[in-house]
Amino acid sequence: MYRRAIKLRVRFESCLSLSLVALIFGMFAISDYYYLGLTRAFYLLIAMRVVVSSVCLLLAFVIGRWGNYYRKVWLHALPLWLLATAIILIVPLRPESLSTQVTAVVVATMAFYLLIPNLLTVAMIASLYLSIGFLASAVLVAEIAPVVALRIALLLIMTNVVGFFALRRLESLQRKQFALLHQERDKNHQLLKEIAHRQSLEAQLRIVAERDALTGLDSRRHFMDRAQALLQRSRLEKTPFTLFMIDVDHFKSINDTWGHSHGDWVLTEIAGACVQSLRPMDVIGRFGGEEFMVALPDISLDDARTVAERLKKEAAKLPLKEELSELCLSVTIGIASAHTEEADLETLIKKLASIRNYDCPEDQGNSYMICLRPEQLHGDETGWELGMATVVDSAFFGTHLRCHLRSERCPDTLLVAHLPPSARPEPGMRLPLSADPADLSIFTQPAPAEAIL
Repeated sequence: MYRRAIKLRVRFESCLSLSLVALIFGMFAISDYYYLGLTRAFYLLIAMRVVVSSVCLLLAFVIGRWGNYYRKVWLHALPLWLLATAIILIVPLRPESLSTQVTAVVVATMAFYLLIPNLLTVAMIASLYLSIGFLASAVLVAEIAPVVALRIALLLIMTNVVGFFALRRLESLQRKQFALLHQERDKNHQLLKEIAHRQSLEAQLRIVAERDALTGLDSRRHFMDRAQALLQRSRLEKTPFTLFMIDVDHFKSINDTWGHSHGDWVLTEIAGACVQSLRPMDVIGRFGGEEFMVALPDISLDDARTVAERLKKEAAKLPLKEELSELCLSVTIGIASAHTEEADLETLIKKLASIRNYDCPEDQGNSYMICLRPEQLHGDETGWELGMATVVDSAFFGTHLRCHLRSERCPDTLLVAHLPPSARPEPGMRLPLSADPADLSIFTQPAPAEAIL
């Protein structure tokens, strides 16, 4: 893995080193002219330097294109052997400059070790070949004294030892650095995976917290947060804000008759129909059980009634399953509109909930529940004093008697009174009404002119 990782870097460094060495080797022709002048030996040296420099540049190009130091070692070793041979051949051509050539051999040996990266074995063999060949050539051609030969040998041995251990240490440090870097990359990769996993879990938890698992609508808490933000914006912009409470009629009967799975299906279908009928800016959420809440910003009460009517129609024409063919699906929609800064979200919801608790009989589904100001019912009087009302009909509902009354002051308003079982009002009977709201609920069909909190 380490060799594959550094392949491109070694190729580039080898190409660069060979190019520099070829240029430096060719520039030493100046010193040849100084020592030899225009002699036959000078021309031989010039020819040798030109050939060696040209071959090194060619090899540098080949290594830069196709070099692979751990598969084509010979390609990287060839220029070293070529340079070593050329340096050795300088001795018989310039024996009088042996002292300067020793320095050149030492520099070349160190260059083999340090400038040729990650090729310790190749550099060591080429350096030993250069040192032994140069020493043998100096002894045979230059006829140096044994003491001088010993000094040159010791110098070359020291140069090779220093170069060998320097390159070995350098390669060891590079491998350790690579291992640490690779380990750090693995840790970063694991950390990124862990971060992505946690972000995914957070997104899932956020969805669970903000979405109703059955219908996909906003959960109660998330709806309250979004609706409160819309209400505050409506106050700042002084625009109307309307709230719907949608209740599925006869939902308990649906669960009892066809089972909870069909009841869940009904809730899902109604939720989808509501989403399709609302604007993108409207917020809808499941408030609990079969109740849905809708926040409608910047909409008048008349337009809200139109939207409510559209929602009822969409719910009524939903295609039902074959098992539910006998079901007449309908919803009851409560409407509350806030026009003042005093009316907050909790007040609107509580008002809708209080009206829901005393709404029309369940067989009167598919209707509106409207929150009324008391003065709409009894003018300047206070409380729930409604004057006289006429009994329309009465019937037992559970453990109490439910009586339908029509107020004489508000003939368009149908009142539903929950009375003890002992009370038996007859249809047409006129009764004075003065009841607590806990015993009286309001059902209008059609709706009154306004529905304002």
